[in-house]
Amino acid sequence: MSNVPLLSVENLNVEFSTSDGVVHAVNDVSFSVHSGKTLGIVGESGSGKSVTASSILKLNTGITASTSGSILFNGKNILGIDDKAIRAIRGSEIAMIFQDPLSALNPYYTIGSQIIEAYKVHHKGVKKKEARKIALEMLHRVGIPIPEARIDEYPHQFSGGMRQRIVIATALINSPKLLIADEPTTALDVTVQAQILDLMKDIQRENGMAIILITHDLGVVAETCDDVAVMYGGRIVEKASVQELFITPTHPYSFGLLGAVRSLDNSARGELQTIAGSPPSLLNLPSGCSFLPRCSYADASRQQCGSSVPSLQNVLPTNSLSACHLRAEALNVVKIKEPS
Repeated sequence: MSNVPLLSVENLNVEFSTSDGVVHAVNDVSFSVHSGKTLGIVGESGSGKSVTASSILKLNTGITASTSGSILFNGKNILGIDDKAIRAIRGSEIAMIFQDPLSALNPYYTIGSQIIEAYKVHHKGVKKKEARKIALEMLHRVGIPIPEARIDEYPHQFSGGMRQRIVIATALINSPKLLIADEPTTALDVTVQAQILDLMKDIQRENGMAIILITHDLGVVAETCDDVAVMYGGRIVEKASVQELFITPTHPYSFGLLGAVRSLDNSARGELQTIAGSPPSLLNLPSGCSFLPRCSYADASRQQCGSSVPSLQNVLPTNSLSACHLRAEALNVVKIKEPS
């Protein structure tokens, strides 16, 4: 694997102007993902996960949106290219799967026509017969039974799990280098969810694509991801490998998220924990740590927590990065160093 990441996001900031004020949706976010690897982005609703993902495809545009920072994909600065160039990348080099497959599919067109159109947009001059053959092959690959008999059916004629498979087929028809999956299994039952995740992993192994998986479900993260970025209040508060996050979390918010997960082996672990309070308003972020009002480690004497935003720092002896002023004390870690 190359040491150069396929995608590198640096100091990303996204704001939206509203009648109530400026929404600071994403604040100084940085991360990278390599080919063949899966990065999970987790956090509560409103933490900035989906806005971060849509920024990679330059979807946060318009007079109300303001985006700064750097998004380097395969050597190209996404934020610096024009509309024509980004349209050539969307659906071809970078594809996205959304949470609700029914809203992602046009109810007035057959599934085959939609997959074929997605292919033809990036393969000018291809004959319809050839495109149809490729669409049939992809439908078979994602597990649609008897695709020859179903390619001319409409989205409402399929179950939720089958519709999500069709959306995945559409996303993968052009063999993208990067797949962004925004809550792709939330609306599916556990069995179908496992099938969809296995499908994504199988295709990743075959073509070496990178995956960014946005989810609330830490169980999905444990099964699917290599690395994790935990977001809160529009910021990344912890970055770690999956193993380190689950074994040695280094931010109080990560502790809280993990405390709310039921043990998979059904062993007795006491009652599930909850995180008191609510996420901060992105219209009015506090001057210090956004998690302070909900943090069980901080108290009134921790002046630094309320006055300055903590930066991501390496927490030894782990390889994790944590944005917490108290990590050395509260998390029982003996030494901290600045990341290189």
